[in-house]
Amino acid sequence: MDLDELVTRFQKKDVIAFEKLYEMYWENICGAINTVVRDKFLAEEIAQDVFTKIWNKSDSYSPSKGRFFTWILNIARNSAIDKVRSKSYKNQQKNLSADFFVGILDRADTNDSPNETTIDTSALKKLVLNLKEKCLQIIEMLYFRGYTQKEASHELDIPLGTVKTRNRSCISKLRENITLEWK
Repeated sequence: MDLDELVTRFQKKDVIAFEKLYEMYWENICGAINTVVRDKFLAEEIAQDVFTKIWNKSDSYSPSKGRFFTWILNIARNSAIDKVRSKSYKNQQKNLSADFFVGILDRADTNDSPNETTIDTSALKKLVLNLKEKCLQIIEMLYFRGYTQKEASHELDIPLGTVKTRNRSCISKLRENITLEWK
């Protein structure tokens, strides 16, 4: 059965056609979503929602507007972006602590398995340890916990301009440390 016939049957709510299309596109759709959300399990969850959505809106697909795969891919991409922009997703990301990332780095340093790639993080740790506590706090909030500058300002109870200035100076200090470290 060719793709056009499969899509036509799918649009007529043929479950077997849907299952075949699902098998054909599942992996690619999950991969595309994962590039946006960067979480395999969340990508799979969103992909399930995408396939439910295309089943319910199958009549909105028109071959004259583009390929079937492109239609699904656009729905998947939009769903992933909607999820990343959602308040619940942002709040979940804020709950991550820099300690989580340090723990990953510590495990990478002590990885004794010869089959797994080890990461030398000593230089990275040295760069970060040379920063002032205020810089560490701003970097953690903005880059590891997903806060916006406005949210960090509110959370730290400091003016937005101070957050912006501190962020800029901290990044400059990191760049300076990097330049010194690799010379």
